[in-house]
Amino acid sequence: MHEPGLLEQAFVYLLAGVVAVPLARRLGLGPILGYLIAGIVIGPSALGLIGDHPEGVMALAEFGIVMMLFIIGLELRPELLWQLRGSILGLGGLQIILTAAAITGIGLVFGLAWPQALAIGLIFAGSSTAIAVQSLQETGLMSTPAGRSGFAMLLFQDITVIPILAALPLMAMESTLGTADGTAPGGVGSILVVVAAVAVVAGGRFVITPVFRAIAAARIPEIFTAAALLIVVGVTLAMEAAGLSPALGAFLAGVVLASSEYRHELESDIEPFKGLLLGLFFISIGATIDFGLVLDRPGLIIALVALLVLVKGGIVFALARAWGHRKRRSLSLAIILAQGGEFAFVLLAHAVDEQVLPPQLADLLVAVTALSMAVTPLLLILDQRLLQPAFGAGDTRKAERASDVEDTGATAIIAGFGRFGQIAGRLLMANGFRPVLLDDDPAHVELLRGFGFRVFYGDATRLDLLRAAGADRAELLIIALDNREKILELAETAQKHFPHMAVIARARDRRHAYELMRRGVEYLSRETFGSALDTGREALKLLGFRAYQARRAAMRFAAHDEREMSELYKLWGDQQRYRVRARRGTEDLFEVLSGDRADFAGVEDGAWETPPRDAET
Repeated sequence: MHEPGLLEQAFVYLLAGVVAVPLARRLGLGPILGYLIAGIVIGPSALGLIGDHPEGVMALAEFGIVMMLFIIGLELRPELLWQLRGSILGLGGLQIILTAAAITGIGLVFGLAWPQALAIGLIFAGSSTAIAVQSLQETGLMSTPAGRSGFAMLLFQDITVIPILAALPLMAMESTLGTADGTAPGGVGSILVVVAAVAVVAGGRFVITPVFRAIAAARIPEIFTAAALLIVVGVTLAMEAAGLSPALGAFLAGVVLASSEYRHELESDIEPFKGLLLGLFFISIGATIDFGLVLDRPGLIIALVALLVLVKGGIVFALARAWGHRKRRSLSLAIILAQGGEFAFVLLAHAVDEQVLPPQLADLLVAVTALSMAVTPLLLILDQRLLQPAFGAGDTRKAERASDVEDTGATAIIAGFGRFGQIAGRLLMANGFRPVLLDDDPAHVELLRGFGFRVFYGDATRLDLLRAAGADRAELLIIALDNREKILELAETAQKHFPHMAVIARARDRRHAYELMRRGVEYLSRETFGSALDTGREALKLLGFRAYQARRAAMRFAAHDEREMSELYKLWGDQQRYRVRARRGTEDLFEVLSGDRADFAGVEDGAWETPPRDAET
């Protein structure tokens, strides 16, 4: 059979992603499942468009995981990572130990020798970082305490890859106390992890930041992008040379640079490459599923996949509940972490090389790993559409009540005290009001309290928390949350249970504004409208408009836009009529402002005159 070249493979992969992902989104399946389906279709078990050996592309695609963890590291300040140390060591360690012990026990029941059972237990203790992190972000869990607990588990799993690799030779049937391939023993591996971490941190602080400062001074954007990629590639090569996890090294490099002034630029430069490579990774996973093997032993493989998901999911769910997370979020977290991980492919191959596992058993487990990853998006859809509504209704444990939230008798409540809510809140406070401030980010709450703000931690969408904050008597609720779905959820809750309370909601864009209007919200604050209008007014002044003329033009524009939004809302859903009405509204605006400019012609008002640019000498 003809093996396609690199360019042919690239074309097929890109075509599959471009076709499958939008189709999957339209069907409500999500992008991950779209990529996996695309991989199955073009893989050796279906159309065979990428040859019989897609492993080479997967090796390249796995670099997307490295980039993803680098970006995650950029979003985690070192002090926040230090706050997570208890979850990383305690929760992550317990998850690895309990999962490995449970799967080892099942292997012994199936008649495997204890070294084989233990090896399989350790290999399947890890989850897919790519699928899990992507799912945490898509479901909005990443910014929640439950999501951070899940990420702590993933981080600890990544750390344990090194000791597991080192331990596999010791489990061989004919092993000696040493290693056959020079892999460092467990103790040496742990020391290497510490040394590598120190090296990455020192390099980030004393080498990388000054280099970026020099590159930024040159003002060549493409060189900055090249330097960002150079860092990720360089850290990956260095960690591989030391026999350590490249993903872990990239994560540490990101954490070191999280406090850098170049953090946002780095993130925006790498994001497109990360997204593309992750897509390739998911397609590769789909392509590697050996459906010939699955069809030969369908009952056994399906049973093993179900067993893996149930065992891992059950352990994660129990640990999340023990850590104080709500049932519905614990359930979502359990589903997200229930699959086998991408490192399982590497570890299984290593186990075969070290004669810990026979090739036939390893091939079976590779199929189980790939299928467990493929079913995760389907389970998430099931969770969101069926399980979450069922579990969410009764999830109001007393232990989770916001005991620290006080009803201070305030007339206003602000939900979300980030960059948007702080401006509104400070304005109210400066004029004698003392609103109740709510935020669901514990690190942010602690930071704000250090500045003297009396902010309470809690999820404002919870009815019990709103009552505790005094919603029964409050006159005003300002919804300034970041998550657009939570904004909609809170607006619905407020309208249903506290109809006496006026609601001002943050709208992320016009579509979001329409969704809020549909829920009965009358007062909307489009987050960029006011600042953009101010920018436009100043631009008019710089282009020769008198100050009062620019102000009046901005006011006319704002009034017209508000009227148009109300009119267009009535046509929302009918795209054809909506577009026609929007074009007419734009023409009306031009006529209004043109007439206004004609009215000003020849009018002078020194008090409102914008000085000429060359007036000052």
